[in-house]
Amino acid sequence: MNTIRKSIIIGLAVLGLGSTTLAVQAQSAAVPAQHHAGAMSKEQRQAKWSERSAERQKKLHEALKLTASQDTAWASWIASVRPAQRGERIQRGAMASLPAPQRMEQHIAMAKQRVAHMETQLAALNTFYAVLTPEQKKVFDERGMHAGRGGRHHMGHGMGHGMGHGMGHKAGA
Repeated sequence: MNTIRKSIIIGLAVLGLGSTTLAVQAQSAAVPAQHHAGAMSKEQRQAKWSERSAERQKKLHEALKLTASQDTAWASWIASVRPAQRGERIQRGAMASLPAPQRMEQHIAMAKQRVAHMETQLAALNTFYAVLTPEQKKVFDERGMHAGRGGRHHMGHGMGHGMGHGMGHKAGA
């Protein structure tokens, strides 16, 4: 009798979880349609990003209190941190139709382009950093290049605070 009671309880629990899951899926199916209706276009996102970037750069420039002789290195560094112009991009459909080795070659080629751009940025950063005073270096280290963000800038969609990165890792393990 005890086994039958346990089976019934387990069955009811499974049914309850199943109905809850269906209700959540029905709600979440309606959310993307609402979310995308008010979404910004690519051009709007780029314009907003450029606006925020220019504002951060202006604040950093003011905080650094740069001299006229340092402005050339500043301008060079600012020009280098702008996103690289993307060349021809393979569409997802075309990329998916490539054999696995060719897809990997494409990924490697794109990664090499990103590394080359970062190396250009590093050279400009080193040139700019070299002309800063120790006080300016301290300000730059604290405020420049999004210091203190906690490394969450490139987290995946839907990954909130503390989700994903480091999950399942215990301290000292």
